[in-house]
Amino acid sequence: MAEADVRDLYDYPQDSTGQLFIGARRDEFLEFLRDRLDPEVPGSPYADQLINSAIAPSKQLLAVAADEVQRREQFVLVAEQQLAHRLVLHEVDRARSRDSKSVVIVTGGPGSGKSVIALSLLGELARRGRTVLHATGSRSFTQTLRKVAGQRQPRVQKMFKYFNQFMEAEPNDLDVLILDEAHRIRETSVDRYTRAALRTGRRQVDELIAAARVPVFLLDQHQVVKPGELGTAEEISRYAADLGFDVYQVDLDAQFRCGGSEEYVQWVQRLLGLCEGGPTDWPGDPAFEVRVAESPEEMESVLLDKIAAGYGARISAGYCWPWSDPRPDGTLVEDVQIGGWARPWNVKGERKVGDAPPAALWATDPNGFGQVGCIYTAQGFEYDWSGVILGPDLVWRHGRFTAVRDANKDPAFKNRNATDNATFDRLLRNTYKVLLTRGMVGTVLYSPDAETRDALHELISKQTGAPEP
Repeated sequence: MAEADVRDLYDYPQDSTGQLFIGARRDEFLEFLRDRLDPEVPGSPYADQLINSAIAPSKQLLAVAADEVQRREQFVLVAEQQLAHRLVLHEVDRARSRDSKSVVIVTGGPGSGKSVIALSLLGELARRGRTVLHATGSRSFTQTLRKVAGQRQPRVQKMFKYFNQFMEAEPNDLDVLILDEAHRIRETSVDRYTRAALRTGRRQVDELIAAARVPVFLLDQHQVVKPGELGTAEEISRYAADLGFDVYQVDLDAQFRCGGSEEYVQWVQRLLGLCEGGPTDWPGDPAFEVRVAESPEEMESVLLDKIAAGYGARISAGYCWPWSDPRPDGTLVEDVQIGGWARPWNVKGERKVGDAPPAALWATDPNGFGQVGCIYTAQGFEYDWSGVILGPDLVWRHGRFTAVRDANKDPAFKNRNATDNATFDRLLRNTYKVLLTRGMVGTVLYSPDAETRDALHELISKQTGAPEP
């Protein structure tokens, strides 16, 4: 291309691993290649292999976590991910040499690489002999990491903790505490099982900061979905600064989950009213496909075709249907009913029911397809194709989405005195933002509300460049 057509690309730094050549610099490009390629090795077989290679689903985080934590790096960190990774390692070395303490905050949207950084740091620091633990506020995420990354090694499984397990930790007992999904930090760690001696009112963020010389918070504040979750960059930074600690923040602006489609994430945020601009037509993206199904049967059929083609897929929904315990005979109740279509929610507990996996493994066990996931089992995970049922608690009226609180069945929102309508509205939109950004290749949307479905069709019908199914 001519220089005028790609002028903006010159704004990106060039170094030994990435350089820019335009059409007028063809000779320089050829010389660059001659200097780096062996003329004695024919390249055509490898070119043919590359061109004819199959297009496969992307690596999923948990599929390679075992190798990542136990043996060696599995991910190539890029741009801001490398910055965050290097920053933490630098602060760990500095804290040991100077007997100091600092706090690192890493923010980013879905798929920006927060959990990749977390696992990469966990593996690297463990190999360096540093005392390091990983913690989340998600039972599903922690238990899955224990199962997949730890496999059958109890030592590795013990590296994955919960936020509320540091109430009695000695100050700075760890070199590093990696706090993934830190938007799920709560006001306190106290629950109904906490003994009286620990009911001091101490804030959970204080416990987590105190536990390590370098606490690392990785979060997306648009994923705060439950009342009482307080994990925002501003609050953590302010609290750490008040304690006199240095605070370093890295914002990840790359997009890796939704097929690398930053456009899709922005479109979802505008659709849900989570950023400025209001809903807009889906512009289409060759790397990511968005569909609207006319029925849950159609959604399920599309996803089954994707599974047959070698992809992973799940169906999730807003919490708008009751959630029953299993029947006495061990079968799941098909609570999610839409017309003649009915499927059960994912299993409630930690034991599988029939072929259905326990709740913590719904997103990663192949037998999870067939049950409908909710926010509590989908958050923190990714799969190739995501089917999302927009429940009657979020419907399209007068050119925008409107929350309908009475249609929501989540016990977390039952107490209207504890969660006012404005807070419910914000948390509901965050919930659907999480559900809508789990897919890495494509998303299939369905709403049982006809007006909502028509609006989605209108917004998506103009898409261009969608990949072939």
